[in-house]
Amino acid sequence: MVFLHGLISDIRLSRAPAAGFITVGLFWGSFAGLVPDLKAAIGASDGVFGLSMFFAAFGAVAAMWLAPRVDAKLGARAMQGAALAMALAFLLPGLAAGPVFFTLAMFLASAGSGSLDVIMNTRVSGIEAEVKRSLMNLNHALFSFAYAGAALSAGAFREAGLGPAVVFAAVLVVALMLLPAMFHRPAEIATTEGSLTLSARPALIYLGGGVILIAFLSEQATEAWSAIHLERGLGGSAAQGALGPAILGLTMGIGRMSGQFVAAHVRETTVLQIAAVIAATGIAIAASADSLNAAYFGFAVLGLGVSVIAPMAYSAVGKRVSDRERVHVITRISVIGYMGFFIGPPLMGGLSELFGLTVSFYAVALILLCVSIVLAPNLRKQ
Repeated sequence: MVFLHGLISDIRLSRAPAAGFITVGLFWGSFAGLVPDLKAAIGASDGVFGLSMFFAAFGAVAAMWLAPRVDAKLGARAMQGAALAMALAFLLPGLAAGPVFFTLAMFLASAGSGSLDVIMNTRVSGIEAEVKRSLMNLNHALFSFAYAGAALSAGAFREAGLGPAVVFAAVLVVALMLLPAMFHRPAEIATTEGSLTLSARPALIYLGGGVILIAFLSEQATEAWSAIHLERGLGGSAAQGALGPAILGLTMGIGRMSGQFVAAHVRETTVLQIAAVIAATGIAIAASADSLNAAYFGFAVLGLGVSVIAPMAYSAVGKRVSDRERVHVITRISVIGYMGFFIGPPLMGGLSELFGLTVSFYAVALILLCVSIVLAPNLRKQ
């Protein structure tokens, strides 16, 4: 009962960025559930699809560098502006009929998502500093639950014979309903690079960013490729394929809700080490599965492990910087983290093209172990 009361209080404290996290989860969950249809619509091989997502990620990184300026310019309406831009851009991938147009469409969608990502994480970090409570895992959990529901819904739409354009249009309507809740005045931040002392914290930025990079790479690997693995590799239907990213999103939400409690009692870097091992085990199970149920179990274990890696890294770094530094530091670690979306698509697509999708998943499992062995222990020293 006490936990539930605290949870409700935490949601109220972070309700504005929470609406942003839910919106991002709805669009990317829908995208994950639609990947087989989108890939077929543009006639792309694994390698070409991975390359399209690689170039699309440039949009997110470019927008992230500009996010502090957008935040300063739009102020309390910054999340609303970024969310609206993302929602409108996501209509385009559903209309794509070739790899070039699809890449451009995903570039724009990723740009809106990347800008909103920085702003909403900065808002949560600022609220955490103000109220002295851990809120990052909660907000990332809301993203995951929205992601899971959207992925399942996308699978149901596919089973009903409805295309990606219809799905993205439906999500746009929900996003428009959430826009008013995203009005939020930011804490006072630095507006000029000269007023910062970020040059004294490169290790903190690179280590935190590296952890987030691996978390995003691992999430992306299953978000974009789990449905293909289940349908093409294990003979699943459209609904059974969509269940892969849906299970991932659901278990990530559960893991992050648990992380909301764990963060108050256990050091973030310790959680990172344990979580990375669990996530690596899960993706290895999914890769070696010879049945749908075994693969589902692997994706569930992966979701529980990977769920807390990015929010714990954001929280750990955010606690180590001042209010005036925060938006710029969050921007930098987010940009480094989003390199996972550069590395992930060509890694998954290229290895799948050469050796099969199973080998791609094993490669991600090995990369996850780097968090436990190298990055988290060194982040603890900062």
